[in-house]
Amino acid sequence: MVGGIVTVRILIVEDAVELAEAVADGLRDRGFAVDLAFTARDAEEKTVVNEYDVIILDLNLPDADGIEFCRRLREDGAQTAILMLTARDRIQDRVRGLDTGADDYMVKPFALEELAARIRALLRRREARRRPEICVGKLQICPATAAASYNGRELSLTSREFAVLEYLASRSPEVISAEELMEHVCDEYANPFSNTIRVHLANLRRKLREASGEELIDTVVGRGYRLWPKQPAGQ
Repeated sequence: MVGGIVTVRILIVEDAVELAEAVADGLRDRGFAVDLAFTARDAEEKTVVNEYDVIILDLNLPDADGIEFCRRLREDGAQTAILMLTARDRIQDRVRGLDTGADDYMVKPFALEELAARIRALLRRREARRRPEICVGKLQICPATAAASYNGRELSLTSREFAVLEYLASRSPEVISAEELMEHVCDEYANPFSNTIRVHLANLRRKLREASGEELIDTVVGRGYRLWPKQPAGQ
């Protein structure tokens, strides 16, 4: 089981740089991958090229009203969970934000622990709408509880290892490139030239091998990796 949460990618849209960086550091310490945007324009560009699980959105941005930005995201079809974070504490502002399409609303100042708990609650709601379990052969993965087991034997995985396993399992038996894996389990500050993904894969492979007695992750030379319930003969 992974410390209570699947690694997810979060975008913080907040023009107070020091606050944004402090919140990002705190969430990263809790296993989240976090990107930062200090303007609505920057946020819009990042949502176009990246897939986020949660957007933490300040309402007082220098180039746009956060509520209007939220409305545009929803009109464009964004399904990402949106948590509004603001100093506005009037009931009317909260109602307007939620009616615009936000999933939750927090007023500054706030405790980081509560923010992390709100994020986890949003993720549980999202996972409840998804299939509750992913099965690949004897391997079972439950995204809602961040638990993985092989033939009933629970696997002890780090948050990054679980994120890699969940993504490979959700796409099995497709071949997934290292670049795509990094995009989904790491944030924008990860060094694309590092061996981060390979290290996580090596540790994950070892744990799966210890539980199953066989290699479950196949390397396809020049293309990437795939989760394979049983290695085909000759491969």
